[in-house]
Amino acid sequence: MLRNLNKVERRTLTAAFLGWAIDALDYMVFTFVLTTVMVVMGISQGQAGLLATVTLLFSAIGGWLAGILADRFGRVRVLQITILAFSICTVLIGFTQSYPQIFVLRALQGLGFGGEWAVGSVLIGEMVRARMRGRAVGIVQSGWAIGWGAAAVLYTLSFTIFEPELAWRVMFWFGAIPAVLVFFIRRYVPEPEVFTASVQRTGRKGSDFLKIFAPGILHTTVLASLMCIGIQGGYYAITTWLPAFLTKSRGLTVIGTGGYLAVIIAGSFVGYLIGSWLTDRLGRKANVLIFAVLAGIIVVPYTQLDLSNSVMLVLGFPLGFAASGVFSSLGSFLTELFPTRIRGSAQGFCYNFGRGIGALFPAFVGFLGDRMGLATAIPIFAGGAYLVAVLAALALPETRGRELAP
Repeated sequence: MLRNLNKVERRTLTAAFLGWAIDALDYMVFTFVLTTVMVVMGISQGQAGLLATVTLLFSAIGGWLAGILADRFGRVRVLQITILAFSICTVLIGFTQSYPQIFVLRALQGLGFGGEWAVGSVLIGEMVRARMRGRAVGIVQSGWAIGWGAAAVLYTLSFTIFEPELAWRVMFWFGAIPAVLVFFIRRYVPEPEVFTASVQRTGRKGSDFLKIFAPGILHTTVLASLMCIGIQGGYYAITTWLPAFLTKSRGLTVIGTGGYLAVIIAGSFVGYLIGSWLTDRLGRKANVLIFAVLAGIIVVPYTQLDLSNSVMLVLGFPLGFAASGVFSSLGSFLTELFPTRIRGSAQGFCYNFGRGIGALFPAFVGFLGDRMGLATAIPIFAGGAYLVAVLAALALPETRGRELAP
């Protein structure tokens, strides 16, 4: 597939892929150090869930703002700002001394985290031709598994070399890496032609954000937002608490947890790639339906049944495969549902409204987990979320092969 892209498409794909991979690294670091932070800072499971939730809530705000700004100032310029923002905040978390300090910086980190996806997905969706758009966006999504895997490696190394009180800080200091990507983007990635053509045609940059709620668009905006709530709510309900579930409910060590997560991450990477192929082959809706149903089914035996360690290890692959593969069609689907003049605003709103509501799920899992255990809380919220995604996707039109007009 890559050999069929032109030079500009490949460079844009590279930038978006690396941006999303580093985004994942910075976000998933928290899930690995969560148990340690709870001990060091003396916080409860519910408070820890709020740290995950506040990042996702503010990422929703960041995504909305970045989408609006991308329609006005361009996709590339805003993308650089968002990458620098979450990079700086991630590093600073490693220097915090109290729960309130972490809480504030996690919120600020979320602004850049949400903005990066909102702008990057629009950029790659507009830059790549329609017949390869689904696979291109899916490959970008697979960068999340790479970043997640890098976080797992850093987790194992850091907690092997350093004492836990220092190791969790070291992991956040690796957040300085994304700043390097900004220089690549500034030099090699131009604005998409469809965006510049739209600006020339209308005579101005930007769009009225409220137009995504206009009578002809509102139906699509609502359904797309519900689909994003389901997909992300299910994903965050599972992945935020997965390391804690493996250590607290299954009694695994740091090394053991890393091994189990490696299998899940491998499944995640394959899921992204297979999902990207299915997105162009079967359609955007079909991909969402297949993977959402599969994820909702698999999470139940993984958390509820008294499985042996070997079965848990094997079942981790399809769990990661399904929970991640559903994302492969999301970027191209949202890009094709909306016109160019409001695409950044609409895509930023829908995805990040979904992220904002989905952000509540880690907190819900944490608070319910305090009472009923993570093994019960995770499948309740994950299963309900995926049901919402399926119902919303069924009501949306198929967009496979749709050309983008200026």
